[in-house]
Amino acid sequence: MSGGEIAGLIAAGALLILVIFISIFLMRITKVMKNVEKTVDGVNQSLNTVTKDVDVLSSEVEGLLVKSNTLLDDVNGKVANLDPVFKAMGELGTSVSDLNTSSRNLASKITSPKTVRNTMATRVARAVLRKNKS
Repeated sequence: MSGGEIAGLIAAGALLILVIFISIFLMRITKVMKNVEKTVDGVNQSLNTVTKDVDVLSSEVEGLLVKSNTLLDDVNGKVANLDPVFKAMGELGTSVSDLNTSSRNLASKITSPKTVRNTMATRVARAVLRKNKS
């Protein structure tokens, strides 16, 4: 065997080893790709299920929102009907407060010593005037 033949055999052996490693690598990549494909299929199925569930939930939520809006409109109407009642109660409270203030002022004027003296003085003066007329 000559040197060229030995070099050719070494090159052929190296090429064979390279082809074997590339084949092993490709088989492993094929297995990984199959697993990835299975995973993607599973994810797609899960997404389809979730999408259907979300569609059902969104329609139910829409119905709840419609009912909530109706209920809120009803409550707002009833609150609007109660506004005059609260306004009247406020005015009544103000009137009662004014009446209490007036009553206190009248009571303080009647019970003040000056008013009592004036009243007594008025009575005495009337009595004196009556005696003088008679």
